[in-house]
Amino acid sequence: MPSPQLSPPARTRSRVTPFGAGAVCAVLALVVLILVAVRWSPLMALDRDVADALHRRAVTEPGLVHVNRILTDWAWDPWTMRALITVAVVVLWWRGARVPAVWVAATSVLATVVQQGLKSAVGRERPHWPDPVDSAHYAAFPSGHAMTATVSFGLLLWLLRRYGAGPRLWRTALVVACVSVVGVGLTRLYLGVHWLSDVLGGWLLGAALVALSIDGFARYERRGGPRRPRSS
Repeated sequence: MPSPQLSPPARTRSRVTPFGAGAVCAVLALVVLILVAVRWSPLMALDRDVADALHRRAVTEPGLVHVNRILTDWAWDPWTMRALITVAVVVLWWRGARVPAVWVAATSVLATVVQQGLKSAVGRERPHWPDPVDSAHYAAFPSGHAMTATVSFGLLLWLLRRYGAGPRLWRTALVVACVSVVGVGLTRLYLGVHWLSDVLGGWLLGAALVALSIDGFARYERRGGPRRPRSS
């Protein structure tokens, strides 16, 4: 007996296109990248002020630090996000949506490559503290946690929308995604392992990749890509 196939619903038009959103995020991410690379003084001062203020508070709140470490190391860890994507890819593949499955997997892998490549190229040092509340290694920009969460939840939301998630499921997923993407960035700042611009760069780069990937898939379909499975 053949496995059930996913059937995307008819599309609705929107004034905000994925390409437009992706282009805006990409330009903003490039601006942040350049400012970080040239160490623009106002941005560096803002980064330091935010980091200092949060660290002063963190060292006095060990309980809240513990909560943030659980969230950042388990709930919103990049490997947790990649595990969610892996589950989605397996489900898509099993249900016959092979091309979307490969597309989602490729986007996730590309995000990791871009992230690690930029970390190596920029080589930004993380904040250093005489009394750290947490530790992290490798270069700081962009935040891997922020970027991976943005890409992962962005792709999952796209799949839910594409395959007709009901209003209640969609609203729940949207809230979870927003809380997670914003939350993981805040944990990295609170724990003193990233600068504000690292997190901002991760969010923007992740959003740009997801939006451009979605646009690329739509163009692929319009040019005679995979035929949508017919409902029985």
